[in-house]
Amino acid sequence: MIYSGFEIRSFEVGTGQWHARIQRIDQEPVVIDGMPFPTLDIGFAWSDRDAAISDATRTIDRLRQRSGMTMPSA
Repeated sequence: MIYSGFEIRSFEVGTGQWHARIQRIDQEPVVIDGMPFPTLDIGFAWSDRDAAISDATRTIDRLRQRSGMTMPSA
């Protein structure tokens, strides 16, 4: 799924434990306080894929509001 300049991939790490990974669609790292992150794993174990994706979109929205961060232009 593509959301606001990011690709979101959900994956199951155990039965009923869904996580999400986000990456810029331009393959550049997200830089947070000077530290580059090629991908960001969303760290909660959600009960289904949709909940993991929903949490990832909220995380992207929060990242966009944070200062000192380089983000893709959507």
